[in-house]
Amino acid sequence: MLVIVEYIRYRVPDGEEFEAAYRRAVVPLGRAPQCLDYELSRCVDEPECYILRITWTSARDHLEGFRGSERFREFFAEIKPYVSNIEEMRHYEKVIERTEPTLFEWAGGAEALERLTEAFYGRVKEDDLVGPLFAHMDSRHPAYVAMWLGEVFGGPARYSEERGGHSHMVSHHLGKGITERQRRRWVSLLMDAADEVGLPADPEFRAAFAGYVEWGTRLAVHFSQPGATPPGEEPVPRWGWGVMPPYQP
Repeated sequence: MLVIVEYIRYRVPDGEEFEAAYRRAVVPLGRAPQCLDYELSRCVDEPECYILRITWTSARDHLEGFRGSERFREFFAEIKPYVSNIEEMRHYEKVIERTEPTLFEWAGGAEALERLTEAFYGRVKEDDLVGPLFAHMDSRHPAYVAMWLGEVFGGPARYSEERGGHSHMVSHHLGKGITERQRRRWVSLLMDAADEVGLPADPEFRAAFAGYVEWGTRLAVHFSQPGATPPGEEPVPRWGWGVMPPYQP
């Protein structure tokens, strides 16, 4: 994926109202699947100067996908009063950057995650508490979950491209009525499977891994309850070292 970084330079005398407007604007921006990351910075030397950095999945996704969406209209409604304060707006390609392995790479890639899910669902099928939830599980389900985890942890976006993305994953939990006891058993079995297949045991990886599992399973419980409203179009969450998706109240 060739990501594009957009920089927008503002000069705004009333920074307080400008920052408040952007705090509202980044809510729809952060929910747009085309937006990978964003940051608004204020100049220390010239406090009226601001730089907005947005990382997009591609320039086309930004200009044709995001710009044509309802998320853009919500975003633009908040920042429209400051359009005349823009001094520069450009797309840039990264040339040199500091890199670190993704959780996907550190775990051992797709093969390691497939070993994990095969071992995990082998345990699940034999478990009296969570096993009934998967009584009619597709034989390819472990491979699909490995695909999902790969995308979440920074690997190829195969789940989005082949399986329908976030909304498809959530749909599997609707109406299941998952209990907290079942959730905890699910987590325990997954951690045991991670040990069994030899996923990296360093504290940094396991903390990030456990953080996602805790977050994801709690969302699964929420969406499984009677009357739960499934989310609309949402990007697959991307998890990193000590990083989680932006909080949306």
